[in-house]
Amino acid sequence: MRGDTFVSAVTDAHFDLAAGECLALVGESGCGKSVLASALLGLLPQNAETAGSALIGDVDLLTADERTLARTVRGRRVGLVPQSPAAHLTPVRTVRAQLEETLRELADVRRPRPQLRKAAEEAAERAAFPAGHLDRYPHELSGGLAQRAATALALIGDAPLLLADEPTTGLDRDLVDRTVDELRKHVGEDRALLLITHDLAAAERIADRVAVMYASRIVELADAEDFFGATGPRHPYARGLLNALPEREFTPIPGMPPELSALPGGCAFAARCTGADEACGTVPQAVAGVACHHPHRAAVLEAPHA
Repeated sequence: MRGDTFVSAVTDAHFDLAAGECLALVGESGCGKSVLASALLGLLPQNAETAGSALIGDVDLLTADERTLARTVRGRRVGLVPQSPAAHLTPVRTVRAQLEETLRELADVRRPRPQLRKAAEEAAERAAFPAGHLDRYPHELSGGLAQRAATALALIGDAPLLLADEPTTGLDRDLVDRTVDELRKHVGEDRALLLITHDLAAAERIADRVAVMYASRIVELADAEDFFGATGPRHPYARGLLNALPEREFTPIPGMPPELSALPGGCAFAARCTGADEACGTVPQAVAGVACHHPHRAAVLEAPHA
């Protein structure tokens, strides 16, 4: 709810994520990606409503109570690299103290003290957090350093699912690559990664599959090799995202996405797509991984004719 208005921030989001896999959830800001992440961890505002299920093992994340989420899910089954790390770091404790506390709680690293100190430094190194800043408080860190501190904390528990919500915010390209490479290392026989990002280069670098979100809905789900390769995306919005990259056509998608509080009755992308026709007056259902009435049509992304 926003005031007296009901906002459908995430609608009909269907996907699975297997151990050993990285799924990248991509899309423009405001499409609902971070709301989905918050829903999975029970971090939505109290007036928010959820429906459906999100299973990790035998726990349904959408129906679990706060006690279950706090004691058995967050950090243990699901590790979170938050979009706003400064809000998740304890302001009155140094980064080192927070790493050591997390190691004691999740990794059972208790003693001797030198071992705990070394383990904290190793945890920081995994996220490219400089050892010389470990004794600083969160307010003394730049945005990029705060992001890396949050990443280090999220990696400690080696949770079965690592949920990274815009983990490269504030980082330069070299650190982006290093950060996502480290996140990818988390993926293993019993661990998976959900990467939420608007950085398509980061997604291309490490993802096995790509889910494209637009105006609260997942409009395409595809293998990364096909999505970024010769086959390319099948949804016109997803094609537009790739075409907007500097190393590709560098052509922006015309228009603006709709407000989630005022979504159109039909296809939410129709107003921005020259491939739209009368059929697009109804909401398209996902078929073979793409929610579009004309997934094979090569839509020319120009301003629609009046």
